[in-house]
Amino acid sequence: MLVHSRRKQQYEVRAPLTSLIDIVFLLLIYFLLTTNFMVDEGIKVKLPQAKASAPQAEEVITVCVDRQGRAFLGTEEVSLAELFKRLKEKIGSRENKLVVVKADRAVILNKAVQVMDVAKAAGAGRLCLATEKQL
Repeated sequence: MLVHSRRKQQYEVRAPLTSLIDIVFLLLIYFLLTTNFMVDEGIKVKLPQAKASAPQAEEVITVCVDRQGRAFLGTEEVSLAELFKRLKEKIGSRENKLVVVKADRAVILNKAVQVMDVAKAAGAGRLCLATEKQL
């Protein structure tokens, strides 16, 4: 008589993946919500403060004026004559284009006004002086 030994069923060890997937998605959402996606272009200037400042939502041309009164288009320093030519190219035939002037709070007012005047002469339909919200 043959006796067959009965094999015991082997149980597979499984890790619960549902809770791990939930934790990964929660971490992903957390990092997406806490990450700052704002990108500042140009040079660092300390903007003047205003209580009624509002963020700009449309595409703009940004001109920075540093503490010494030098004008920058992006990160490149330009003279006022070169600024006029470059703004004229960027604005083109769009007559309602917004040009934002970011002037350092320590700059002489005359330098900021000269840059704004050049932007207006280049065809900017609207001018804006950038400020940061006063706390």
